[in-house]
Amino acid sequence: MPEIARRRRSGPIARAILLAAAAGLSATPAAAAPPLFQAAPAPAPAPAPYRNFKVAIYVVVGNVRALADRATFDREYARVASQLHFDKVYVEAYRDHQFATDDELAKVSSYFREKGIEVAGGITLAAGGKNGQFGTFDYEDRDDRAECERAVRLAARHFDQVILDDFFFFTSKSDANIAAKGKRSWTQYRLDTMRGVARDLVLRPAKAENPKVRMIIKYPNWYEHFQGLGYDLDQEAKAFDGIYTGTETRDPVITDQLLQQYESYSVYRYYANIRPGANGGGWVDTFSTRYLDRYAEQLWDTMLAKAPEITLFNWSPMASDVGADEGERPWATMGTSFDWSGAMRAWRQSGSRTPAGWARAAGLSLDAVDSVLGSLGKPIGVASYKPYQSSGDDFLHNYLGNIGIPIELAPTYPADARTILLTEAAAADPGIVAKVQASLKGGATVIVTSGFVSALGARFADLAEWTPTGRTVAVDHFIEGFGAGNGRLLDDPGGSARPILFPDVRFYTNDSWAVVRGVSGQKGFPILLMNRYSQGTLMMLATPENPSDLYNLPTAALDHIRTMTMQDFPAHLAAPANVALFAYDNGSYVVENFRDQPVSVTLTVKGEAAKAIELSDNRPIAAAAPVPGGNDAQPGWTRFVLDLPPHSFRAIATSR
Repeated sequence: MPEIARRRRSGPIARAILLAAAAGLSATPAAAAPPLFQAAPAPAPAPAPYRNFKVAIYVVVGNVRALADRATFDREYARVASQLHFDKVYVEAYRDHQFATDDELAKVSSYFREKGIEVAGGITLAAGGKNGQFGTFDYEDRDDRAECERAVRLAARHFDQVILDDFFFFTSKSDANIAAKGKRSWTQYRLDTMRGVARDLVLRPAKAENPKVRMIIKYPNWYEHFQGLGYDLDQEAKAFDGIYTGTETRDPVITDQLLQQYESYSVYRYYANIRPGANGGGWVDTFSTRYLDRYAEQLWDTMLAKAPEITLFNWSPMASDVGADEGERPWATMGTSFDWSGAMRAWRQSGSRTPAGWARAAGLSLDAVDSVLGSLGKPIGVASYKPYQSSGDDFLHNYLGNIGIPIELAPTYPADARTILLTEAAAADPGIVAKVQASLKGGATVIVTSGFVSALGARFADLAEWTPTGRTVAVDHFIEGFGAGNGRLLDDPGGSARPILFPDVRFYTNDSWAVVRGVSGQKGFPILLMNRYSQGTLMMLATPENPSDLYNLPTAALDHIRTMTMQDFPAHLAAPANVALFAYDNGSYVVENFRDQPVSVTLTVKGEAAKAIELSDNRPIAAAAPVPGGNDAQPGWTRFVLDLPPHSFRAIATSR
């Protein structure tokens, strides 16, 4: 009971305060206070379980120590459980030199289990930081190694499943590191070191402490640079009992990483292809969002990737008695998929005395996606290849996802795919030219980026004599042309966009064709270049110097690029940038609008007279007539026009 109810009181006012405190009401007298014995509003029903995934909350060590007090636990648990259904918690044993005690771990675990909540463990092998930069252990330091092993043994002693939060990497360049590195590169030294640390300081002592324990490594979102800090998606990922995915992308403008929204989907798919069947879920935090819809989008896109579990980081914002800051939302009344205003009205009507917080935002978001998720099949996309320990065209797949090209990224070459996308990272494979030749001889379409062509250098000439000149050109007009004759202007109505810098790639006329050209002054430059090779088609997509300039391409140019690069795909999208398409093998699709404005888009699917229904309510969607001369005016396809409010999605199912 609150402190106010434990003090000695006398008289009717004191008794009224005691009654109010016992009921969880405010004890502050007010002129318009309700009668003393008026029944309190009935509590809102507990949120229902989700049908298609489990929800977990990560409890950091500071919260664990606080929750060991039963009164604190009961108060905070009630607050979270009233706003969000969750099935599981990860109870952290160690972070930043702070250990929970055996007693605290035992108490908190038992409290959650009493409530029917599954309990697993967590550790964060971080060593604080400085000026906002993360600190990691020095794994050449004896004390750091001992602390790492101690944390692992503590967690394994209490839990049969333990997850490592995403600080299991290595940044130190101490004198001991420099000496141990020798002539190896920093990347190779760190990979070698962390493989040994995983074996000797994590997996071996954990299994010695608890032979039943399953050790899970959570990999964060900055996968392009993992190898440089010792994160290994190859040997290390296979050594653990399972992996987990950091799908937090936060805000794409104000954060230092500038991750694109589509990555919350694509990074889960990539890691799922690294360990098929062993990628346990996605992980989203509440940080760095200018508006609450951005949080919802991260949760939706994680679940659209078919993650079986979502972990919400962390307990503190979920249990806070301060309402979630919704930020600037000028689209609040536009009928968005994340209806926070409607949720707030319902919350106030429930009579709750606690403002709706991040837990309610998470619950509302997950409710929306759970309602359609069971009707979606297996995710599909344009097959793309990123070898282990490779970098190049950093995070480009996510920019392409944000312009409506679905991506299925994998660490092995997709030899059986009919359409293959290769960015600069794929050039790290020494046998890549032979693999591309084999695909082309089998009739595939292989799309390479200008970065891939540059990285291969002279080796690329076996495929096509395309030569990057090293110059960049500011392009401000775009033309489509397939063969000799006049092209079709692709500029937006009202004039061209601002100039965009593209690499200049030299090719031989009539050997290759620039099916989309950028024009500067009176000279054209290839944006989408095509060459026939054996039974297949080789294409090059020239990518801007700044990949976010893809969003500044005219809509008609984007439409043409999507149509040409997705010829073997069962659907394609006609839309401005920052509208994504998620596709599934059962003919279902999700179109998501990341923009601040409503959009009208066209989804064109294979089938002469295909049918479509809205998955949220099984309402039929009428087909639209083709636009004469448009990219989607082709026989054997059906068009559907979809209107989307800002920061919203629509899920549809199609049949032929």
